[in-house]
Amino acid sequence: MTDSHYDIPCTLGLEEVLAKELLALRARDVKTRRGGVTCTGDKALGYRACLWVRSGVRVQELLAEFDARDEQSFYDQIHALPWEDWMGVDDTLAVDATVRDSVLTHSGFAAVRTKDAICDRFREREGKRPSVQKDNPTLPLKLRFVKGRVHLARDLAGESLHKRGYRPVQVKSPLNEATAAGLLLLAGYDGTGLFVDPMCGSGTFLVEAAWIAMDRAPGLDRRFACQRWPDFDRVLWNELVSEALGRVRYDVDARFVGADRHPGAVALAGQSFGAAEVGEITRVEKGELDTWRPKQSPRWVFTNPPWGERLTEGVDETWDALAGFLRDCPGTTAHVLSGDPELTKRLRMKADQRWPVRNGPIDCRFLRYMVHDRTLS
Repeated sequence: MTDSHYDIPCTLGLEEVLAKELLALRARDVKTRRGGVTCTGDKALGYRACLWVRSGVRVQELLAEFDARDEQSFYDQIHALPWEDWMGVDDTLAVDATVRDSVLTHSGFAAVRTKDAICDRFREREGKRPSVQKDNPTLPLKLRFVKGRVHLARDLAGESLHKRGYRPVQVKSPLNEATAAGLLLLAGYDGTGLFVDPMCGSGTFLVEAAWIAMDRAPGLDRRFACQRWPDFDRVLWNELVSEALGRVRYDVDARFVGADRHPGAVALAGQSFGAAEVGEITRVEKGELDTWRPKQSPRWVFTNPPWGERLTEGVDETWDALAGFLRDCPGTTAHVLSGDPELTKRLRMKADQRWPVRNGPIDCRFLRYMVHDRTLS
């Protein structure tokens, strides 16, 4: 069976993390690009990526690549592809297009012409055409038309991989699940010891860390677009799911504790723990940052304090309180995400590692602090 070419996007700054994940899944020809990784592999690699990739957001399999000198050439080459191998006439499709420096200058028009070519082929062959559906289509397509070169791929995942299914609602200023997991991997989190987030919000860092400790595949509770395709290999998929289920560990040498001042966040975190099935090893408490302390000094602290677009009244005091919290956790390795270097000065600590990352539209720094006695002045 011929290998496929895959493109897996991720948050800017997490490309090397994602590359390591794909190498562990036995991908070949792994290459990083800005905001993602490309690789080659068989069908099993695509399925494993859906199940196991923590830091990526999509699994895009290349269907065709060609040059298009004009609109007609673009249409004809898409029309000639064997779409009946990839979807049925009663299925639905959607096209997400990116256009730059090409004969077609508008991404919306490129998407429409792609849909036209596919639907016309079905109408000519079967007398009817598939429907276009923006939400949850059977066949989600990604089109890139850059400098006259067309790349057309299908997305095995459908909905973004960051949507694990455990977060009950979309909370204000959330940390994306895939970004949180990627930051954990970037920091070398090893799944042992006490893990604390003193401003845990809906508990994303805590759940993702618990799943890493448990060796639990983040896609286990998901359904994916590829499961509805004509060439879906159900036997292979079931084997890979069974393998993933067999790897889940419940006797982990780790505990996860979160706190938040807002009762709503505490409730949401508790719901997330239940949905993620990590309730046995996690807990969340209501507490103010300047007074709440874990019962023992944690091995790991990961937190995403307010900054930038998340500025609220009293933000300086929050960072001062975080400094005090870290002062009371000697021996911990603390990781703090920040989009405002002025605020990080309030910790009065020198980071020994700074990683540039993107959180949503904001350029940030992910900072590591090795906390020792009398570190703070």
